[in-house]
Amino acid sequence: MSTDPETVPGEDAGIDVNALRDAEDRISPLWLERLRAYLAAGRDDDVATVMGPLHAADVGDVLESLDAEERLHLVQLLGDRFDYSALTEVDESVRVELMDELPNAAIARGVAGLDNDDAVAILEDLEQEDRDEVLAKLPTFERLSLKRSLDFPEDSAGRRMQTDFIAIPPFWTVGQTIDYLRREPDLPDEFFQIYVVDASYQVLGTIALDKFLRAARATSIEALMNTNFVLVDANEDQEEAARDFERYDLVEVGVVDESKRLVGVLTIDDIVDVIHEEADEDIKLLAGVGDEDISDSTVDTVRSRVPWLVINLITAVAVSFVIGLFGATIDQMVALAVLMPIVASMGGNAGTQTMTVTVRALAMRELDGRRLRRLITREMVVGCANGVIFAILIGVVTWLRFNDVQLGIVIALAMVINLIVAGTAGILIPLMLDKFKADPAIASAVFVTTVTDMVGFFAFLGIAGLWFGLF
Repeated sequence: MSTDPETVPGEDAGIDVNALRDAEDRISPLWLERLRAYLAAGRDDDVATVMGPLHAADVGDVLESLDAEERLHLVQLLGDRFDYSALTEVDESVRVELMDELPNAAIARGVAGLDNDDAVAILEDLEQEDRDEVLAKLPTFERLSLKRSLDFPEDSAGRRMQTDFIAIPPFWTVGQTIDYLRREPDLPDEFFQIYVVDASYQVLGTIALDKFLRAARATSIEALMNTNFVLVDANEDQEEAARDFERYDLVEVGVVDESKRLVGVLTIDDIVDVIHEEADEDIKLLAGVGDEDISDSTVDTVRSRVPWLVINLITAVAVSFVIGLFGATIDQMVALAVLMPIVASMGGNAGTQTMTVTVRALAMRELDGRRLRRLITREMVVGCANGVIFAILIGVVTWLRFNDVQLGIVIALAMVINLIVAGTAGILIPLMLDKFKADPAIASAVFVTTVTDMVGFFAFLGIAGLWFGLF
C-alpha cells in the first residue's frame, strides 16, 4: 500500500473514492485504503475531510474496520474534530480498548458536548477511578446530571434517558410557551412532546407537538394537555420500557424517579437500540456465547464459551451413561447403534423449536394463565402429531433399509415418545427456570437437549430390548 502523501489509492483511476459503502452496503475497501493512506502519511486535514461528512453510525463502522492502532491514530489525528458519539455505535470491546488508550482529559472533552444518554454509554465502560477523573473535568451542571444517570442501575431506563426535556407549568398559554421556546437557548436538539409539571416537577400532563402547533396562542396549556399519559420509572429495566413503547405506540416517554419527579425522557431512537441489544443478547444466550462480539479477542472468546461447553460435556457424559445401560442390547443388534442417533436428533430439534417459542413468549410477557394452558396443550398435541408423522416415515425407511418390519415399529414407537417428551420439555423447562428466577434464554437449550437425548436413547433401546427379548 502506498503511503506517499501525494499518492492515494484509487485517485486518477476512474473510481469514486468518495463512496463510503459498496453495492452490498459494506465499507468500501477502496475508501478504507484511501483513509489508511492518509493516516499513514499523517494528513490530518485530509482525514478530517473524508471523515467529517460521516454520520456517527458510519464512523463507528469505520472504526470497527480498522486495526486497534489505526483506530487510536485516527482519533488522535482528528483531535477535537472527532465525534465521540461514534463510540456508542461500536462493539463494547472496541470502545473499551480504545478508551483505555486515550487520556482522560481527551475523553472529558469528547463527552462534554454529547447528549446525556450517549455520554453515559461511554462513561459506564470506564473504571471507577477513570470515570471520576473524567467527571471532575466537566462543568458542574453536566457532571451532576451524568452522575445522577450513572447512579441508576445498569440497563435501566435511568441509564438510557436523556436529561434534556421541555417542562412548563399548566397556567401558561400556548403563546407564552412558543415565546419561551424561541428565546430559550438550552433546549433539546430534538423533542416530540412537551411535559406539563407542577412546582415539584411531578407530571400533570403531556402535549404532543402536532397538537400544540395547531392550537391558538390564547389556548390554556391546562386545557390542551393530555392527562392520560404513560411514564417510566427510572429504575425500571430498559426491556420493560421498550415493551411500553411497543404496547402504546410511543415515540417519547417521560422518566420519573422514586418521588415521581420528571428527571428525563426516553425517545424512540434509544428504544430501537434497546430492542436490538436485547434481541442480540437473547440470541447469544440461546447459543451459550454470553455477550461475545465479533471484535472480541481469541482469549475473551475462549473464556466466554468454555463454561457452557463444560456444562454440555457434563450432560453428554450423563447421556452416555444411559447408552451404557444398554451396551449388551447394542452388541446383539448393531442396527440399533446406527439408528439411535436419529431418535435423539429429532427430539432435540423438536424440543428446540418449542423452547424458542416459549422463551420468546416469556421475554414478551405473553404467557398469562389462559395462554399458558393453551400453549402447553398445543405443544403436546403438536408433539404427538409430529411423532406420528415422523414415526411412519422413519419406520418405513428402517423397514426398507434393514428388511425388518419389527425394527421399524420399534423406532416408530420411540420417535412418538421422544417427540411428545420434546414438546413438553421445550415448554416446561423454560417455565421452571423462569419461576426460579433463572434466565430461560441461558440454560434452557442445555437442559432440553439433555432430556430429549436421554429419553430418546432410553425409549429406543429400552423398547428394542423388550421387543426382541435382548435383556
